Amino acid sequence: MTNPKKLMRGIFVALALVAAPLAGISGTLIGVDAAQAQEQQLISAVLFEGNSGFSDAQLLAMVNVAEQGRFSQAGLAADAESIRLAYVGKGYMGVTVTPRVEQSESGRARVTFVVNEGQRTGIAAINFTGNNSIGSGTLKSIIRTHETSLLSWLFRDDTYSEDLLTIDRGLIELYYMNHGYPDAQVTSAVGEYDASRNAYFVNFTISEGERYRFGQVGVETSIPGLNPDAMTGAIRTGKGGTYSLADLQKSQEDLAFEATAQGYAFADVRPRVDRDVANSTFNVTYLVDEGARIYVERINISGNTKTRDAVIRRELDFGEGDPFNRSMVQRGKTRIEGLGFFKTVGFDMQAGSAPDKVVINITVEEQSTGDYGLTAGFDSSAGLLGEVSVTERNFLGRGQYVRAAVSASESGQSYDFSFTEPRFMGLRMSSGVDVYHRITEETDKNTYGTTATGGQIRFGAPITTDLSASIFTGLEQKVLKDHEAPFTDVFNPGHVVDFENTFNKAWVGYSLAYNTLDETKHPSEGIYATFSQQYIGWDYNLLKTEAKARYFMPLLSDWNVIGSVKAQAGYIAALDGGTVSPLEAFRSAGSIVRGFQSGGMGPRLNSSQELLGYTGYVAASAEIEFPIPVLPETYGVRGAVWADAALIDGNGALSGMGAVDGGSIDQNFKSSVGASIIWDSPFGPLRGDFAHVLNKATDDKTQVFSLTLQQLL
Repeated sequence: MTNPKKLMRGIFVALALVAAPLAGISGTLIGVDAAQAQEQQLISAVLFEGNSGFSDAQLLAMVNVAEQGRFSQAGLAADAESIRLAYVGKGYMGVTVTPRVEQSESGRARVTFVVNEGQRTGIAAINFTGNNSIGSGTLKSIIRTHETSLLSWLFRDDTYSEDLLTIDRGLIELYYMNHGYPDAQVTSAVGEYDASRNAYFVNFTISEGERYRFGQVGVETSIPGLNPDAMTGAIRTGKGGTYSLADLQKSQEDLAFEATAQGYAFADVRPRVDRDVANSTFNVTYLVDEGARIYVERINISGNTKTRDAVIRRELDFGEGDPFNRSMVQRGKTRIEGLGFFKTVGFDMQAGSAPDKVVINITVEEQSTGDYGLTAGFDSSAGLLGEVSVTERNFLGRGQYVRAAVSASESGQSYDFSFTEPRFMGLRMSSGVDVYHRITEETDKNTYGTTATGGQIRFGAPITTDLSASIFTGLEQKVLKDHEAPFTDVFNPGHVVDFENTFNKAWVGYSLAYNTLDETKHPSEGIYATFSQQYIGWDYNLLKTEAKARYFMPLLSDWNVIGSVKAQAGYIAALDGGTVSPLEAFRSAGSIVRGFQSGGMGPRLNSSQELLGYTGYVAASAEIEFPIPVLPETYGVRGAVWADAALIDGNGALSGMGAVDGGSIDQNFKSSVGASIIWDSPFGPLRGDFAHVLNKATDDKTQVFSLTLQQLL
C-alpha cells in the first residue's frame, strides 16, 4: 500500500518542477526546503579522504549510500558511524568521520567521507594474576591479543578487542587443561583504556587448581569378539603422564578407529575418568560399546570457493550411506584442518529424513595457499646468494603442491621444479616428480665446475597412523669441467681443449618415516625418524644407507623450554669392492656438526685440496630451546644452546683416488658447542648458529656463524 505522505510529497515536488520555469526561477524548487531537495539528488561519486587504516574499496563496502544512488542526511550519518566503528574495532579510539557533499557540474552530488584517524590505539601491557605454575611469557604466546611491539606497525597485531579476549579466555583454559590442570579457570579478562598513553592494559585473572597426572589406564568393551588388548597401542594417556584433555580426546578417536578396523563400525568410545583427589591422579577406563545404528544421509560442504569438494571429502574415512561415528567425524575434521587450506573448519550435525539418519554440514573459510618468495643471504662457501620461488599448496583447488624456484650465487645457479599429487588415482597414496638443472662454477673453492641435470618420480603411502613409506627412482647427468687443466686433443694435434668428463647415474630406493610429534612446526614432544636406502647405478655400483632420528621432550613445559636429542648415521659402499666416487660420497658438514663450513670436513687430495668426501659417519646432537626473556614471544624469536659430535670415516673406500692430505684426516672425531637465535620469519623458520669447534682435523674449514633454515633432522 502506498504511503500517503510519500504520495503527497511526490505530487508536491512534481507541481513545483512544472511551476518553476513559469515563475522564472532557475535552480530552486518552490515549496521544497533545501534538505528535501538534497535528498532527491543523485550521487555522481563516493570518495574518501584521510584513510590509511582501510582502503577505499574496504570503506566503500561499509556504506549504503553508494548502492542507493541517493542520499539523506540521516543515511550519511549512519554510514559515517559505520566507518567509525570499523576503525574502533581496528584499534583507533579517537577517529572522526565527517561526510562532505559537493555539487558537480552535472547537478549531481559528490559525497566525500573525510576521515581523521587520529593516533592508533595499542596495548601497553598484558598482565596475568594467579599463574603460579605457567609463566606469563608462555601464556602470551598462546593468546590472540598481543602487546604493542616494534613490529606492530607492520603486522597490526596489537588491536584491542572484547571478542579476542573471549577467545583468549578459552585458549588459556584449554592450555591449562592440556598441561595437567583440569579445573583451571580464567575468572576475569578485562581491558582498561589509559587515555594519557592512548593504550589498553589487559589483565587476566587465573585460578589454576591442582595439577593431575594419569593413574591406571585400561580398555573395557561390551562388544563380543572385539579384542581390547589389540587396541591399547592407540592409547596416548600413559600411566604417570601429565593429564591432558587433548590426549584423552585423541585416544578416544584412535580407539574408535581401531574398533572400526576390526569390523565394528558403530563402536562408541567413551572415557570414564575417576578422580583420585588424594593422589592427584585420574584413572581412565575407555569404554567401547555398541553405539546407535545411525547412518550418514548427506554431507554438505560450503564456503569453499576455490577448493573442490572432492579434496575435502577425501579426508573423511566415511561417505554418504556409511555408518555414523562421532570419533571418525572428529578425525575427519582434524585432517581437513591439517590441510592448511582453511582458516576455520566447522562441523554441524543435523537430524536426517529418518530417525536413523544424520546430515553433516561442513563449513570452511579459505585462506591463501600461495607463497611468493624473494630471499637473499650469504653462505660461507657459495658467497652471496638469492632465490625467487613460487609455491602453491592447493593448485587449481585440487590440493596439489607445486613449487618452482630459481636461485643464484657467486658459485652458480639452480633451477628446481616439484609437483606432488597427494591422492594418486584417488587412493590414499601420494605421487610426485622433481626436476632440476644446477650449475656450479669453477672457483678457488671448487676445483671443478659442474652442470647437473636430473629428476625423479616418487610415490608415498601411510602404513600405520605414525609410519609412512615412499619409493623413488631417478636419473641424472653430470658434466665436470676444469678450465685450468687443459690438454691436447689426440684427434687434433696442436688443439688444446679444457678437461671435461660426463657421469651418468640412475637410482632407485625407498624411505620410511616415523612421526609421533605433537606438532610439526613447533614440536615439544615426540619422535621423528627416517630410514632410507638407495641403489645408485649406471656409471656407479653403490648402496647408500642413512638413518636419522630426533626425540623432543618438554624440560620445563610451564616455561616453554624444550629439549631434544638427535642421532644419525650413514654409510655408502661400493658393491663391486672398488672405490666410491667423490661425486657420490657424503659431503655434509654443518648439518652434522655445526661450526664447519659446507664441505669443510673430510679427506682432501694432497695435490689440489679437492674435497673427496667420506663414506661413513655416526653423529649425535643435544639441544635446549627456550624463549628469550627480554623479547615478547609474539616476535617468534627463541634461543637455543647445543652440542654436536660426529665420527667420520676419514679415508675408507676413497683410498684409491690419490694421495690424501694428512692434515685432513688427522682427527676424524669432530665436535662443537654453541648458541642459536631462531626466528619464525614470514619466509620460514630461520636460525643463526654461533659455534665454537672443539675437535677438528688440521685442515678442516670452520666458521663461527651460519644462517640456515630450521630443520627437524
